Amino acid sequence: MSPRAGRPGPHTLAFVESPVQLLNVLEWAHAHAPGVGLTLVVLSPVDPMTRGQLRRMAELAREEGHEVRWEEARGGAGAPLQTVGGLTAPLRRATRVVLGDPFSRYVQLLLTITRAREVVVVDDGTATMEFVGQLARGERLVRWHRKGGRPGPRELVLLPVSAAARRRLTPGEKRTVEVFTSMPMEDTPPGVTVSSHTFAWTRGRFGPPRVTRGADMVGTSLVETGVVDADAYLEAVRALVAAHGAKRYFAHRRESTEKLHRLAAETGLEVVRPEFPLELIARRGPIGATVLSFPSTVVHTLPLALAGTGVRVVVCDIDPAWLTRSASPRAQGFLANVTDTAKSAHHLRTAPAV
Repeated sequence: MSPRAGRPGPHTLAFVESPVQLLNVLEWAHAHAPGVGLTLVVLSPVDPMTRGQLRRMAELAREEGHEVRWEEARGGAGAPLQTVGGLTAPLRRATRVVLGDPFSRYVQLLLTITRAREVVVVDDGTATMEFVGQLARGERLVRWHRKGGRPGPRELVLLPVSAAARRRLTPGEKRTVEVFTSMPMEDTPPGVTVSSHTFAWTRGRFGPPRVTRGADMVGTSLVETGVVDADAYLEAVRALVAAHGAKRYFAHRRESTEKLHRLAAETGLEVVRPEFPLELIARRGPIGATVLSFPSTVVHTLPLALAGTGVRVVVCDIDPAWLTRSASPRAQGFLANVTDTAKSAHHLRTAPAV
């Protein structure tokens, strides 16, 4: 159990928009600021599944002694202006800012206000790999699954905000930048400190889990983001179930209800809607002796969260034929890199595309 927060220290303001980001802020605080309280600002999305997980994670943060400030940041036309206005004074006072999604336009806008001398970026899944690479190469910050090309009208309006935020994410004489990550970093920007994220708080707080026979499967939102064709995805899941005897399917919080209903009917899988990020669900157990996943964050994080339990994580290749016509040209290379780096870092087995 980690020491409870509460000691005075540098005023730290953390911004999160997803349950995984909130978990990783707790992991960072455990590793680098034990006993020091922080103010955790939840920029709440509208998706009910994500909101539910965030509320449960917020309770864990409060149990650790941190202050949680819930912002209905997307609750109507006037919400963004009201949220930014209410956060301006805390941002001016903060000496350290921790954030989970440097691609977020909301977070980028807030970064233009802060004078913090320390900026920390915690993992937001595999997107962290892309962020660090783009920062090192001096590129515009763009999510990997976006189509690419010239920016649209909305992006053109926000380019000055994005450029200003990028400067805040670049180390200088008056600012340090840390990336707290469990992902492999191939290119590290000059001056950026990379610190290791091992899920020490999760392993200390939960488990070890009861390990069951058979296999569980981890869902992905690659269909919802327009990267993978829905029919191809369901056929791949069906084949993996037949090959590995998977019984449960842990749904990604962004997966559509329609797709999940179809998946359950066509594969016989029990669809589970987790109440917490999968790393906590797996650590609490029960969990299958084998966990199957397409290329995603969990092929890097689950081996760390489940270290010493004997659970085997298997990463399933993405066939290029599954990609949609609208998929970004970068999609296949990015997904292949996620698989290759996970195999190298964690010695994972690979299930071929079927």
